[in-house]
Amino acid sequence: MARSTGKSAAKKVASPTRRLRLGLGLMLSLLLVVGGKLFLVQGLDAGGLAQAALNNRLKPTVLPAERGSILDANGTVLASSVIRYNVVVDQRVNTKTQSFPRLETVSGEEKYVDVSRDQGISELAAVLGKDSEELKKQLTGEKPYYIVAKDLKPDVEDRISKLRIPGIVTEGTSKRVYPNGSVAGGIVGFLKDGTTGQAGLEQTQDDILKGTPGKRLFEIGADGLRIPVGVDQFTPAQDGKDIKLTLNSDLQYFAQQAIQSQTDKLSAEWGVLTVLDIKTGNIVAMADTNAPDPNDPGKVDAKDRGVRSVTAAYEPGSVEKMITAAALIDEGKSSPLEKFTIPPSYSVDGQTFNDSFDHGTEDRTLAGILGWSMNTGTVMAGQRLTRQERYDWLKKFGIGEAPEIGLPAEAKGILTPADQWDDRQQYTVLFGQGVSQSTLQTVRAYQAIANDGVMLQPRLIDSYLSPDGTEEKVPAKPAREVVSKQTAQQVRDILESAVTEGQIKDAAIDGYRVGAKTGTSESPCDDGKSGYCGYTASMVGMAPMDNPRFIVEVVLQRPKGSIYGITNGPVFRSVMSQTLRTYNVPPSTGEPARLPQYAK
Repeated sequence: MARSTGKSAAKKVASPTRRLRLGLGLMLSLLLVVGGKLFLVQGLDAGGLAQAALNNRLKPTVLPAERGSILDANGTVLASSVIRYNVVVDQRVNTKTQSFPRLETVSGEEKYVDVSRDQGISELAAVLGKDSEELKKQLTGEKPYYIVAKDLKPDVEDRISKLRIPGIVTEGTSKRVYPNGSVAGGIVGFLKDGTTGQAGLEQTQDDILKGTPGKRLFEIGADGLRIPVGVDQFTPAQDGKDIKLTLNSDLQYFAQQAIQSQTDKLSAEWGVLTVLDIKTGNIVAMADTNAPDPNDPGKVDAKDRGVRSVTAAYEPGSVEKMITAAALIDEGKSSPLEKFTIPPSYSVDGQTFNDSFDHGTEDRTLAGILGWSMNTGTVMAGQRLTRQERYDWLKKFGIGEAPEIGLPAEAKGILTPADQWDDRQQYTVLFGQGVSQSTLQTVRAYQAIANDGVMLQPRLIDSYLSPDGTEEKVPAKPAREVVSKQTAQQVRDILESAVTEGQIKDAAIDGYRVGAKTGTSESPCDDGKSGYCGYTASMVGMAPMDNPRFIVEVVLQRPKGSIYGITNGPVFRSVMSQTLRTYNVPPSTGEPARLPQYAK
């Protein structure tokens, strides 16, 4: 019994020792794990931990780039941007601040001084022109983002930044302004939310204009205060480029007033007027009625905010007869004075064509056919061209090809392939029906005739101007010869004779020789119904004919009243005269062309 009791006692004595050893072993293991972790963090990953902590303390601020301006040919500003700032507070930070350090000059020495919150608020109120107590209420609370003031100029922002008040930051914004209002409003366009181009050149040239934002990075402490000796990095913004246009804003204003007056007078749905420099292809005016003011584009209907000279395609009517005449002359299939005996109506391939005025059987020249805009004679002469030749010549003059001047939604128009023309369309294309094109496409075709047969790319954007003053000219597409110089001269004589001897005498301008052509076509209904609803009336002309310099085209959509009593002559004459004066074009010399309209 005694031995048995001794062994049991020995076991009881040994058990606490083992537990102590196990406990010490576990503690040592834990210490090794913790020590290893500390070694990894502090010894091997010290840089990463420090960088993570620094990243948490860095406060980025975006510095907006100044959007480039849009200028006319003479440097007049059509669109520009100004930098403005909003003052924003994190109320949580500012409310908890009792005082903060600020670097100031004291007795000629710079040193940090403590500034109380109330003093900082008082100073900020003075800069903003606000009441201190009212401002204090705005800065107090739990909101992480609260706008205190908006639309501040840069000099005011600079004064606020120097106060270094905790929780207060300034955010840069860009405000777009359009000093000339609706002058070229549709061309210039406007911005969406004040930042992104929404229409016109503001939209298509957005990447050029907007530039690249900069950034300022500074270090703040846990209390929300900027650390005086902490990180302060500055990446400057790269401002956008300015865009210089070919437009003359004074002439643009005149043209807009002229076409608006003509449209109102005849109660038309809309009107457009385009002026192009023949020698350069530069568009010097491109006017729309009801032009939007980019400062408030919502004041006009959405349909009026574009540029119809390039977006609206319509059947051009008899202005297309110039292309038919040029093709016949250049192909050697007719000449200005060739005689055509024209009946009151003319039938071919089962199709009958009539003129807009009654007449008997007449002997006309090709010049007389155009001078009196005869569909009968145009078909009679034009049928000498094959179907494919008619198509090819329209294509050669740029019909079916968008002008590509840098505006949104430029129309290509409709030029159906020749093998898809029906029995009537194969002839109506000769006088501008069964084909559609924009005003600028018509102007481009006439420019080729005015420029001795050489077609130039119409130009609206002249150059890009970098912030450092470098100018980058915008190249145009290569010029192309459409007809020979001799053909171009003969067609110009026909157009001039239409003014001197034909129906277009109201296009004449004292002191200048003028060539012109009118066009009238039925306008398809807009409501989806078949048929036509009104007319499209146009006049296109060039001057001076001894050395052609400018082309003007006037177009009215669905003017009210008898189409035979409508004329665009007065507005054409007014704008062409103003253009010639603006560019100091000398009066004509020599006698004008007077090709006989009737054949002997």
